[in-house]
Amino acid sequence: MINVNDIKNGVTIMIDGQIYQVVEFLHVKPGKGSAFMKTKLRNLRTGGIVEKTFNTNVKFEKANINKQNVQYLYNTGDTYFFMNMETFEQLELSSDQVGDSKNYLIENMNVYVILYEGELLGIDLPDKVEFTVVETEPAVRGNTTNNALKDATVETGLVVKVPMFIEQGEKILVTTADGKYSSRA
Repeated sequence: MINVNDIKNGVTIMIDGQIYQVVEFLHVKPGKGSAFMKTKLRNLRTGGIVEKTFNTNVKFEKANINKQNVQYLYNTGDTYFFMNMETFEQLELSSDQVGDSKNYLIENMNVYVILYEGELLGIDLPDKVEFTVVETEPAVRGNTTNNALKDATVETGLVVKVPMFIEQGEKILVTTADGKYSSRA
């Protein structure tokens, strides 16, 4: 069990049979009344974010999450194949299990598979991924308004807004949290 006062960012807890990861927390001590904890939690099964407020005397069951280092191999249709880097066993995941992470998967990329008591909860991607731009419009001379952006398609099919100077064939870094252009690679 974990006390609400011991909650920190990244801690995983069980609430009503659901597994949540703490995204943000704020301990509030009002002038009148008892203290409470405001939290922002991510449901690891659905990916949804909820905001909950708890009294300071609440205790939660800690959810022990396992992460396995795997390498993405390839996909055929809606099946994605990964190899466990410790046991070299192959793991097959459906398109639903991979979710939006499929837009960031490149062959031979190392990621973590998140498991709770054998149940697959998702994939933990690196913060930034390097992609090659496979298609983008050429920069138009004179179109230099502040922060002018254009669409660029990367090798996985993901469309990213990039600055006008990015050309086809260039390598760029994309943030996996929001799918936005970060910098040239």
